[in-house]
Amino acid sequence: MTDSMTPSASSRTTDLDRVIEAAISRRGILGVMTFGLGAFVTGTTSLTSMALAGTDRFGFDQIPAGTDDSITVPEGFEWYTLIRWGDPLWSDAPEFDDATRGTAESQARAFGDNNDGMAVFHLANHIIMAVNNEYTNRDIIWGNRADNKAASDDDIRKGMMAHGVSLFEIAPDGDRWMFVRDSVYNRRITTGTTMELTGPAAGSDLLKTAGDPTGTRSMGTWNNCGSGETPWGTYLACEENFNGYFSSSDPDYEPTAAMQRYGVKLEDWGYGWAKVDDRFDISRHPNEPNRAGYVVEIDPLDPASAPKKRTALGRFKHENADVVLASDGRVVVYMGDDERGEFLYRFVSEGHYAPGGDNSELLNSGTLHVARFSDDQTGEWMALTPDSTGMSAEEIAVNTRMAGSILGATTMDRPEWVASHPNRVESYVALTNNKNRGIKPNAGGDATPVGGPNPREGNLYGQILRWRPDGDDHAAPTFSWDLFALAGNPAVHADANAGSDNINSGNMFNSPDGMMFDQQGLLWIQTDGNYSNTGNFEGHGNNQMLAGDTETGEIRRFLVGPREAEITGIAWSPDRRTLFVGVQHPGEDGGSHFPSGGTSVPRSAIIAVRRTDGGLIG
Repeated sequence: MTDSMTPSASSRTTDLDRVIEAAISRRGILGVMTFGLGAFVTGTTSLTSMALAGTDRFGFDQIPAGTDDSITVPEGFEWYTLIRWGDPLWSDAPEFDDATRGTAESQARAFGDNNDGMAVFHLANHIIMAVNNEYTNRDIIWGNRADNKAASDDDIRKGMMAHGVSLFEIAPDGDRWMFVRDSVYNRRITTGTTMELTGPAAGSDLLKTAGDPTGTRSMGTWNNCGSGETPWGTYLACEENFNGYFSSSDPDYEPTAAMQRYGVKLEDWGYGWAKVDDRFDISRHPNEPNRAGYVVEIDPLDPASAPKKRTALGRFKHENADVVLASDGRVVVYMGDDERGEFLYRFVSEGHYAPGGDNSELLNSGTLHVARFSDDQTGEWMALTPDSTGMSAEEIAVNTRMAGSILGATTMDRPEWVASHPNRVESYVALTNNKNRGIKPNAGGDATPVGGPNPREGNLYGQILRWRPDGDDHAAPTFSWDLFALAGNPAVHADANAGSDNINSGNMFNSPDGMMFDQQGLLWIQTDGNYSNTGNFEGHGNNQMLAGDTETGEIRRFLVGPREAEITGIAWSPDRRTLFVGVQHPGEDGGSHFPSGGTSVPRSAIIAVRRTDGGLIG
């Protein structure tokens, strides 16, 4: 390819290469890109790494990239659709209508749109799936209108009901799984569901509104992106781009500095919610945005329970919530703020997890930290406290980004999902991309220099960062870090944009997003990136799912999604013989009819993947 396809071709290339060389080889952490055979892995783990170095743990042959409007999986595997946007969860609700795309009433009783993070829970013989429904494609949900815009209040409310969380029971049907209509566990949580505000900001003047003068009860959740699950069996839905739903009826209203830091503006993103619910009008209800942007804890086994917004975990554009335990039993939650130049966070609970005990308040109190990375591949978690920031506890909980800026946290290349290894004390975060790296500051004016874990200017492809807490304790204040993979395109670039040595023309990808470990320690990687298959992205094909062996560094492509779709959300059946995978926004640019084909309306869906011989997956 020509130089015009290579970003930032300049005299900085030599220095940039030095930065990357340091990130992937300092102190032998990655050595010759064998990922885990050096100083980063010590003691018996090092012996395990060497033993596994010659072992194929994948159980499948890599598939090529592709551009089909379907799902592609390796030989020996098959897939089917479990549930689609608009499928009714109760038998008294109508089936999805391609012509109208439903109504607000039908959508409130059906599976939501654009599914993202998910998890599976067990209670006796019941298996319940919890799934985030992040947002709606307005051109699709209102595609029955001539101009693809809402023509009535009901159209707007239909979009509102498509957001939130869907919970439903699943059951085996022969060698497949099906969702169970009319189960007592089926539930829709939407923009109209009453929730409890908990933690340090509960009752604060920052959260009080005309509709809730106590500042303790909010209405609804929306733009729920990634997810998490707790050791005590609850689901964590993470509110991300909550800002795009607010607007102002007063064109002269001046958004506050806090609103501006969080992207709340005079106009929304076209959803029009303030037209039917004035709490989304910031000129009338300026505190309402402060009541969104949290981790929401949901009990999937108690349909009557109220979801709880956990303000102790901070307010920002949450991607997911990865829950682990510290050496002393305290709960640690890792979280990324998915915006260019924002931060990576950690919450450490005050209380300790008690197996079989009452853990319902563990996410209510503790200490929130923000990460600072050094170029020498060490880092620290800085506590966000009134003493360290000069802010009150409730201000830290509500305006967390400002607190992170005060402490000089490291600006990151859009931190997406965090995943922690099941057998070692180490964690990974997908830094999906950042076109502004080294070019412009973040929304708070913090610089975004090239270096450390963000080694490329105008980062098109993203990278996967790994860190190991000192003392093998997730509550430790310091850690060591390296880069597991730099995504790229070696078929186009010969510089740093080719990617790390474990990226090649057969497995290349861009924009790592969703990530999760299976029980044997394979890291499953899902992408939400450029699917043009041209220019810098030639050969990448549609978005995909790969598996990475964190012992050897090898990465293989397992699944390719349909056109114009993101692959996001992953969960396993209790017997580990079925892998559930989310397909979000197929046909967002008009080029897909997944999953039904023909001329049907494209619909986000959860698919199930199984081995044809019925064997285990992960």
